[in-house]
Amino acid sequence: MGKNLIGNHIRKLRFNRDEMTQQQLAELTGVTRQTIVALEKGNYSPSLELAFRIARAFKLPLEEVFFYGEDAAE
Repeated sequence: MGKNLIGNHIRKLRFNRDEMTQQQLAELTGVTRQTIVALEKGNYSPSLELAFRIARAFKLPLEEVFFYGEDAAE
């Protein structure tokens, strides 16, 4: 099993949303900017609740923000 099998498209989604900053996303989701940094680097897997809050911030289904599988460990 890989180090972290949950990946995400957060960085790409932020830039596609008028270059939303990490701080702006953090404020929308109720976490710190450092949490967003860790998520984007793949150093942290979010709780299910946080994953849904992030998806909701982007107005996307969970599966369009996060993915699970071997590709995430790269």
